[in-house]
Amino acid sequence: MTGPGAFAPAPARLAAAAPSGAHHGLAVVLFAVVVLVTLTITLWVGRRGHGAEDFYAGGRGFSPLQNGLALSGDYLSAASFLGVTGLIAIYGYDGMLYSIGFLVAWLVVLMLVAELVRNAGRYTLADVLALRMRQRPVRAAAGTAGMVVSLLYLIAQMVGAGSLVALLLGTGSGQAKGWTIVGVGALMIVYVTVGGMRATTWIQIVKAVLLMAGSVLLTVLVLARFHGDVGALMTAAADRSGAGQAYLEPGLKYGTGPTSRLDFVSLGLALVLGTAGLPHILSRFYTVPTARAARRSTIWAIGLVGGFYLMAVVLGLGAGALVGAPAVKAANPAGNTAAPLLALVLGGGEGSTRGVVLFALISAIAFATILAVVAGLTLASSAAFAHDLYARAWRRSDERQVDEREEVVAARLSAVVIGALAIVLSLFAQRLNVAFLVGLAFAVAASANLPTLLYSLFWRRFTTRGAVWAVYGGLVPAVLLVVFSPVVSGSPAALLPGVDFHWFPLENPGLVSIPLGFLAGWVGTVTSREPADPDRYAELEVRSLTGAGAV
Repeated sequence: MTGPGAFAPAPARLAAAAPSGAHHGLAVVLFAVVVLVTLTITLWVGRRGHGAEDFYAGGRGFSPLQNGLALSGDYLSAASFLGVTGLIAIYGYDGMLYSIGFLVAWLVVLMLVAELVRNAGRYTLADVLALRMRQRPVRAAAGTAGMVVSLLYLIAQMVGAGSLVALLLGTGSGQAKGWTIVGVGALMIVYVTVGGMRATTWIQIVKAVLLMAGSVLLTVLVLARFHGDVGALMTAAADRSGAGQAYLEPGLKYGTGPTSRLDFVSLGLALVLGTAGLPHILSRFYTVPTARAARRSTIWAIGLVGGFYLMAVVLGLGAGALVGAPAVKAANPAGNTAAPLLALVLGGGEGSTRGVVLFALISAIAFATILAVVAGLTLASSAAFAHDLYARAWRRSDERQVDEREEVVAARLSAVVIGALAIVLSLFAQRLNVAFLVGLAFAVAASANLPTLLYSLFWRRFTTRGAVWAVYGGLVPAVLLVVFSPVVSGSPAALLPGVDFHWFPLENPGLVSIPLGFLAGWVGTVTSREPADPDRYAELEVRSLTGAGAV
């Protein structure tokens, strides 16, 4: 028997069902193992070194391969494994656009920022800016933007955790998702406050290995089910999508009109340009000893991320073909549970031992993915608060300066507060796709952080006013446009579905906010009464390009 129907599971109920109550225990045990392993790593590593360099940069002792694994671990979040797979399963071609944008973004990182940031900075993006600007205003602006970006990204990961555990327990109740979000938030606070960057990096490495292994396993099983015929896989996915041939063509999600096409352009800009401005990615370049190691780390990360997104396309199409887009949406309207459901079907379906084992294994890997990424994000946001805001931006030169021990204490306390805030915000965002939420974080990073970083590194005339205006000129419009977009109100899937105060038509603000960030930086510079210091720019240029004087 050949054709698309040959590869679909016979009982349709396999498509949407989670494991029955008798098998919940296995998945719960695997989740518990993930938590215990990560906590053990945290406690073991947390005893080694308590200085600022250990807390923020892991002692700068990681090899390029280790840091490349950690970079890919930081980047391959719930948005990649859960969100992108679900979007491809539901929307086909248009869902693949996410994976392309996420991957291409790494070329910007490799060519423009990896080595330069490692040489010019110490712990955060603001360190790079402060080399040639007045310290207090640029640290205040960059620290604020870093915390906003990290919070948006954190919300995405915790929403993914809620969806995953609700599926595991066979319930769609908001209470189960809420308690999961609280639990993940508590764990990430422990990881950061106890282990710092060293523990976070090792958790990322373990998670990256698990995620790649799980993705390879599922990809091999999907291709084996279709006898290696990718064409048959795509045809089967289209047949079960409910959209027919349109599933394999542009426009199913972003082609319904001019507004949706502009939304796609806006999303693509945000994904491609946002990675180079993500605080938790930039901070990874400080965990290696040299700029050359930073570049080699990025090359490793590109290889790992590229391999993963090729597999994500297969997994999304596999979920569409074997589970079916309607069933994926029935289990979770945003598609966040497509990968675990695919694992269940590949193993034999509901009630089969192999199906439940594979489902539980993939769910546990996804859970490890979420735990690792939230730890890195919390660390980045606490570093922005303690290192940039508390220790420097909020202190005049004539005041007593914060010592290293006080700064690390402030970072640990801020991790608790940031974690609590992320928990509260995540409880209101459970209905949104995690890949979409990450797209918003990328838009803010590309609007506020990237213009400031590129101007500072490459524009001799760039001034302190230009830096501050670039940050706020990208950050404020991006946040405001999201607030007044269909994401928050005016649509059934909005955060506030019962009200409508939206006037901005696009879901992703990048198309408007990214040019505004660059424009604000230019206007701030050309209108500044304080000219740029040529000597400090020369110092930054020499240090960033040669590494002379780098920490």
